[in-house]
Amino acid sequence: MNVRRRPANRPAPQNGSRIAERLRAWREQHLYSLFSSIGRMMQRPWATVLTVGVMSVALVLPLCLVILLGNVERLSGSFRESREVSLFLAPGASAAEVEALAAQLREDAQVAAVAVRTPDQGLEEFRQMADFADALALLEENPLPAVLVVTPSAKADPLAVAERLRTLPSVDFVQHDALWRARLTAWLSFGRRLAWLAAALLGVGVLLVVGNTVRLDIQSRAEEIQTVQLLGATDGFVRRPFLYLGAWYGALAGLFALAVAALAPQLLQAPLGQLVESYGSHFELQGLGWRAMLLTLASAVILGWGGAWLAAGHHLRRTLPDSGARP
Repeated sequence: MNVRRRPANRPAPQNGSRIAERLRAWREQHLYSLFSSIGRMMQRPWATVLTVGVMSVALVLPLCLVILLGNVERLSGSFRESREVSLFLAPGASAAEVEALAAQLREDAQVAAVAVRTPDQGLEEFRQMADFADALALLEENPLPAVLVVTPSAKADPLAVAERLRTLPSVDFVQHDALWRARLTAWLSFGRRLAWLAAALLGVGVLLVVGNTVRLDIQSRAEEIQTVQLLGATDGFVRRPFLYLGAWYGALAGLFALAVAALAPQLLQAPLGQLVESYGSHFELQGLGWRAMLLTLASAVILGWGGAWLAAGHHLRRTLPDSGARP
């Protein structure tokens, strides 16, 4: 038997070149699977639209809930962060008594600042409101009391300060919405927990939708898969096109869901703006931030990839029970 000898002047293949060849082959296989999965989607446009539509609806529901909670929390942020305590003094309190009480409170270690609002200032504020202008014109005298706006110190408990100031003899009424703010915080916490629960449940739904769609595609190519397996194809080679198919489903569904979530605040801004303006205020809805958008898109791709992995793995285990032992 003749043995071909390598010429003395030709060096043996280096490890670096073999690694480069393997990386090139790995890249070509992934590129082929990536673009061939797009071709499979284009061959079944109606099925692709239905799958992506169902996945998008499942993704956009928790996104809209997150947007709603974010805007409600932003709208109520100033109320929840306010630490001020309003002391309504007795109607007969003179200006000297009001200033004396304000000076006494400023010396309190648990009080950071005290602002005095005279009855004339309160009446002027009411006159600037169109709803009260006509009614105030009928009044012969100012019925409003003096008000002290007390800001507790950073280390003091506003609720405790309000309860202590309530016992002052010259104070007629104390306004401090700590209980209301606590309830609002609890509702927002419940809403965030509900959004996470809805996202988890609908995420499982997306996983199942992708898995079922990829399973049908695998069944339609069962003979082709069996042929390449008999020729020695590994499980990774068989599974790869379906993984990219699931990733494409997730990416398209995520983009469509983000488009709908970005359009929703624009559609609701006009009626909400009219409602807020009727109360003499202004508020603008805000959508998702870039981080939330990227997280949503990545989660959709991962869900699509995971659903395809489950479907392809189930088929491989069912057809070739010993597939895990093959290299």
